[in-house]
Amino acid sequence: MNPILLRFVLACLLLPCLSTAAGAQGVSFPDLGSAVPGHKDTTYLDLARMVIPDLAADKDGFCRGSMPIQMRHIEGPDSGGSPPETSGFSDAGVLNFKASGKDRLAMLFDLGSSSDSAEGFAVLALYDLAGKPRLLDAVNVAVDRSTYFRDPGKLQIGPSDDAIITLSTHFNSSQGYVSTPLILVRDDRLELIDMIYTFDESLCAYRRTQELAFQTVADGQPYAAIKATVTDATVPNGESCDDPAPEASSRDICVTYHWDGTAYVKGSDALDKLAGENANRF
Repeated sequence: MNPILLRFVLACLLLPCLSTAAGAQGVSFPDLGSAVPGHKDTTYLDLARMVIPDLAADKDGFCRGSMPIQMRHIEGPDSGGSPPETSGFSDAGVLNFKASGKDRLAMLFDLGSSSDSAEGFAVLALYDLAGKPRLLDAVNVAVDRSTYFRDPGKLQIGPSDDAIITLSTHFNSSQGYVSTPLILVRDDRLELIDMIYTFDESLCAYRRTQELAFQTVADGQPYAAIKATVTDATVPNGESCDDPAPEASSRDICVTYHWDGTAYVKGSDALDKLAGENANRF
């Protein structure tokens, strides 16, 4: 599917489950050749070159380069695939946010996948633009074939801090798989809070969807508590099928993450159990 069309489809699918607490200013997709605000001599392509040094745009604006700099996967050293030998992308998501009271910029570019990996390779890069633009950190956030910011891409967790939210996904004719990393920026490093897995299924007799939403609750800690809710709904469609449709149902699976002074700790394993249930449905 065309990347722009896929992004539009994802936005339509995810719109109902976005929390207003995530903030009004979301992800943008500026022309990569345009200047970064406040830096007339630096383009977004220049920022991307801090990750892929030989990156260049062709006459159609498609960016091509070789391997990115060495980076870890957001889940740790045992996760993630290899980057493709040739990197390429036509656009990149850009997100302005706050970390420890400082203005920061994140860029996300999906580089595709290598020949030996079923999942893609997507760079989430963190920049400081206060003076001369500089790269602070970069991680691979791909967990599936295609990776994006989850619009609007951030969740306010304090007066001067935002968490970042991306998603990785792939679809087939009747199933949709979404992995959602919730990411904290602390000491100018990208840290995983949790990875949340959801699964949609559209069969002859019914449709089952799992919509994820976030909200924050101030609890006196430097970072607010984060409540993640997956609404798991089954809706019969009235079609005559070989298998009978299940009854209509809806349930909320909720987990709250609390800051304990050193890290976010989740209050239960309910979302892990849901992921296990979903795996049995694949």
